[in-house]
Amino acid sequence: MWTHYFNATSLDEATAILAEQGERARIIAGGTDLILELERGIRRNIETLIDISRVPGLDGITLDENGVIHLGPLVTHNHCVASPLLRQYAFPLVQAAWQVGSPQIRNRGTIAGNLITASPANDTIPPLMALGAWVVLRSARGSRRVPLAEFYTGVRKTVMQPDELLAEIAFPATQPSRRGTFIKIGLRRAQAIAVVNAAILLDLEADTVQSAVITLGAVAPTIVYAQEAQDFLAGQSLTDEVIEQAARLAARAARPIDDLRGSADYRLHLTATLIRRGLRALREGQEQAGVPKEPVLLWGKTDEESGSQAAAGTGSAFHSGREPICTTINGRAYTFTSGHEKTLLRLLREEAGLTGTKEGCAEGECGACTVFLDGKAVMACLVPAPRAHGAKIVTVEGLARGEQLHPLQETFIQNGAVQCGYCTPGFIMSGVKLLEEKPHPVQDEILQAIAGNLCRCTGYYKIVQAIEDASKV
Repeated sequence: MWTHYFNATSLDEATAILAEQGERARIIAGGTDLILELERGIRRNIETLIDISRVPGLDGITLDENGVIHLGPLVTHNHCVASPLLRQYAFPLVQAAWQVGSPQIRNRGTIAGNLITASPANDTIPPLMALGAWVVLRSARGSRRVPLAEFYTGVRKTVMQPDELLAEIAFPATQPSRRGTFIKIGLRRAQAIAVVNAAILLDLEADTVQSAVITLGAVAPTIVYAQEAQDFLAGQSLTDEVIEQAARLAARAARPIDDLRGSADYRLHLTATLIRRGLRALREGQEQAGVPKEPVLLWGKTDEESGSQAAAGTGSAFHSGREPICTTINGRAYTFTSGHEKTLLRLLREEAGLTGTKEGCAEGECGACTVFLDGKAVMACLVPAPRAHGAKIVTVEGLARGEQLHPLQETFIQNGAVQCGYCTPGFIMSGVKLLEEKPHPVQDEILQAIAGNLCRCTGYYKIVQAIEDASKV
């Protein structure tokens, strides 16, 4: 898929390589979108990947003295979900990040990457546009600031130049009078691409709307503002009649198409439905429902601060197929001289011979390839193999201690939760990381943890019971 791979140590180094390689190169951080785009041929003629995932200091979420929140380019969806700052000042973004993919996807996928992919169905774009966000684009030529509303030129198209990277996302922190929400409808509870999504931000004084911002996703080539609905809401109280009219006006801003996820008529209906639900939730003070106060992250014992750059400091490295990939898997040092062009999943199975990690979908949908990368659960099929250089990896083979199985492996056997067995390693890896993070999880937390794991035998009851039993050991 690529012939050259750089582990960059600074943004200056990354932009210098971009300046030299131009359209033949791409920045990679989480890679949850880019790996699939390369495999599917959406991104063509890419020869070089520039990995910035271990550049120190790029995963910060900060509030400056001017009341502006700054997100670094390595801030992941789970960083947003776990951030007290964003929960206080940008809750719609937290809601959107929580509904992206699964815990494993949220541990790798970055907000910057979600913006750059530029799909109108991506979840974090509507709330950031509603918040008035801008991005800072950086190249060897300098930096420029672009309002997010001007960043997109079409489906999967942005104003970024081939030699630019996204260095920062920023937006004003919401004031106490401003309340907002993000609403989404997909075809399943997790791992769902939006059929329609929307963000609503209201400036309220008592019961009266002073101003409103409504952004709609998956209903046009780019995210759109529901301008008529915004103008109508100003000066109104959120009565049932006002909400109904605002919902109708919002739907008029949509220009949907028919596709596999829904017809244009269905999307028009959903647009009004989402705005109606969102405004009612804001009226009733229920806009934050649905996001747990202590969500499952699958970070294990690692907290937000100490786990954010677990593998930083490995030094610059270039991989073209001749340089070795030196890594640690299950506590043992490995050196690979092949597999540089593969995913971590294939490196583990084909070069390391560790076949417990399974390939199910190879698209980050099924969770059968879940492993721990520098302490966090990730989908190995969406991680490039050279990212293993200098990293610490744990696979299902590394859970047992000699002949002694991990307690969760034991309870899987005792409960008959193994079934056909193909998905079992992924479920066990998610369950083990959950039990590190929350030794005594309630059932809803177990369901959060395994939301990214699919069992085709439909045997989730015994899997949940096995995790519950292991928590009692």
